[in-house]
Amino acid sequence: MGYTLCVLGCGTMGIAILSGVVDSLEARNTTIRPPHSKWEVHTPGTMTPAESSEDDASLPSRFIACVTRTESAKKLKNVFSALGPIGTKVEVVTGQNLESVRQSDVVILCCKPQQAQSILSGHEMQEALAGKLLISILAGVTIPQMSAWVLPSTTVIRAMPNTPCKIREGMTVVSALPESSDVDLQRSVILNIFSSIGRCRFLDEKHFDACTALSGSGPAFACIFLEAMADGGVMMGLPRAEALELAAQTLQGAARMTLQAGAHPAQIKDTVTTPGGCTIAGLLALEDGRVRSTIARAIQIATERASELGQPAKH
Repeated sequence: MGYTLCVLGCGTMGIAILSGVVDSLEARNTTIRPPHSKWEVHTPGTMTPAESSEDDASLPSRFIACVTRTESAKKLKNVFSALGPIGTKVEVVTGQNLESVRQSDVVILCCKPQQAQSILSGHEMQEALAGKLLISILAGVTIPQMSAWVLPSTTVIRAMPNTPCKIREGMTVVSALPESSDVDLQRSVILNIFSSIGRCRFLDEKHFDACTALSGSGPAFACIFLEAMADGGVMMGLPRAEALELAAQTLQGAARMTLQAGAHPAQIKDTVTTPGGCTIAGLLALEDGRVRSTIARAIQIATERASELGQPAKH
C-alpha cells in the first residue's frame, strides 16, 4: 500500500495540489484517459508520471485535507468528489491538525507564513511529525526556521508551486533533499506529487526568493503584458474577446516553443522579425519604453520582498 498524504491548511493552493494528485491517480486507473504525456519534455531534475502498481510506496493511498471552517470543509468535499472514485475518498476534517498529522506519512504545509511557528512548534505536533516528510509551500519561511520548530528526525523541505497549478500547468521548485537512507523514495514521492500539477525542478534553497518572484509572482506580471497586448488590439479595432484570445494564445504558443522545441526567446523573436517589417517597428517601441529593464527590475523588487515574508516583524 502507498502512504498517507495530509494537507494542513487546505486552501486554494492545497486544493490545487491535492486535486492534481488525485486526478493523476484517476488517470492511472483508466484506459480512457491516459496519464499526462506532456511532461515528457521536462527539464533535468524532473520525471514523467508513469503507470505504477497500486502498492507503489511513492504514491499516496489515503488523503487527509485539514481546514479550520465547516464551510470550507463542505466546499472541499464537493470539489474532490467531482474528481471521481478516488476523490470521494479524500477525508476532509475541521480543526483536527494534530490527529491528522499523527495518521500521516507525508505532510504538506499550506497555511499562512505567520501561522507556521504556532502550528509546528507545539510538543505534541513535534512528536506527531517525528520521522516524517514535511513539505512547506510557505513563501519566506526558511528550512532552518522550520527545522528549529520540529524534531531532528523530521525531514523538512520547501516547495514553491505557482497559481497555474490549478489547471495542471504549474511550475514548482523544490529544495534539495538532505542525504538519508530514504532519499530516493522521498524524491519519487515529491516528483509524483508536483509533476501531477505541472513542471517540477529541484534547486538549492538559496534560490527560493528569486523563484518566488519569477514563477510565483510571474503570472501576475505576465497578465499585465497579456492585458496590454489585448488593449492594443482593441485600440486598433479588434473586439475585446477576440483581442484577448489572440493575445493569450500567442503568449502560450511562444512559451511552448521555448519549452518544447528548446528555442531561445531571442531566436523565436528573430524568426518573426523581417527587415523593415511591422515586428521590428513594434520591438523598437518596446525598447523605447524600457520594457526589458522594467520587467527585470520587477523580478528584482519582488525577490527582495519575498525575502522579507515569514520573517519576524521589525519594531
